[in-house]
Amino acid sequence: MDFKKTEEQELLLESLRTVMERGNFEDYFKECDKNHEYPQKAVDALVEAGFSTLGIPEEHGGTPIDILTQIMVAEEAHALGYPSLCWINFSTEVDDILTFGNEDQQKKVLECALEGRKPFTLGFTEPQAGSDSAAMSTTATKRDGKVYINGNKTFNTSADRAPFMLCVARSGINESPYKDFSMYLFPMDRPGVTIEKLDKIGNNMCGTYEVHLDNVECEETDLVGEECKGFYQLMKNFEVERLTICAANVGMARCAYDEAVRYAGVREQFGKTIGSFQLIQEKIVDMKIKIENMQNMLYKTAWKKMNGESIMIDSSLVKRYTGQAAFEVIDDAMQIMGGIGYTHDCRISRLWRDQRVYRIMAGTEEIMVHTAGRALIKEAQ
Repeated sequence: MDFKKTEEQELLLESLRTVMERGNFEDYFKECDKNHEYPQKAVDALVEAGFSTLGIPEEHGGTPIDILTQIMVAEEAHALGYPSLCWINFSTEVDDILTFGNEDQQKKVLECALEGRKPFTLGFTEPQAGSDSAAMSTTATKRDGKVYINGNKTFNTSADRAPFMLCVARSGINESPYKDFSMYLFPMDRPGVTIEKLDKIGNNMCGTYEVHLDNVECEETDLVGEECKGFYQLMKNFEVERLTICAANVGMARCAYDEAVRYAGVREQFGKTIGSFQLIQEKIVDMKIKIENMQNMLYKTAWKKMNGESIMIDSSLVKRYTGQAAFEVIDDAMQIMGGIGYTHDCRISRLWRDQRVYRIMAGTEEIMVHTAGRALIKEAQ
């Protein structure tokens, strides 16, 4: 077991810290959060420094690095206060299209990713189909050499900014939904596509939308991967998406921990620093243990993915654990900060609001129990 970072990883993380320090973005993030604005200035700084190219193959103009290194960089960005859902390295989208997309789709998606633009919004969840993906009712109907998509998608991240949607729709060929879904990639400006913004409690710098699809005309070449294999492609998508979310969980927990520990060392009550009280020390120690556990679990899962091992079970386990543990760390950090931690002037309040959704999106904690639990029992048998 070698826990030492490579020289390349150290250099990347140091470069990221330099960009963030030079940008001095914290006040800017506060304003963006307050005004519900996308942090474009911070995005541009990271793109200029080359971070949007990480993980993209060299033949497409990128900088090829392994998934573990990508996870480390994403984690570090969030540990430095970078807002969630605004990270500029789109490993989920790149992995999807490199695995299943045709040459034209790869070109379009990777061009966006290199520029730090979210290539597509994921059209999976529907009002009646959340955890139950098989309940999706959006249809893809072939007629006169075209494909027409009808339905409603919800909780679409960055649907206002992403140029494309990766949409899962029912083909109507097979009775079993698991063998009937297909994926299509189409521009968001096509006739019949309308969006409606959702009012949510956190992640104010990144909009979330409902997307209504009314007879959206697609070409048969807009199909991603194989027809009627969309459900299985979707399951693969979740593995990488969950790793990305877990990196944000660990980073946000580290960010909150660092701020709370610094505060505990200087805040005085009853004539001494609050860090000298055992109840505060207990919180700090337990927070540190959770961060170490989250990080080790995440890195091991990313390492397995990098080495071609199955992470079907691991991705569910790490998603469930880091979501809960990160929230507990951030919540304890707010408790240590006291009243100031509950104000918008303290970024822990933003972390507290923003991280909560990661216990829901890309598979709820309860679904993680279901997917991992049955697999673990099957494995034991």
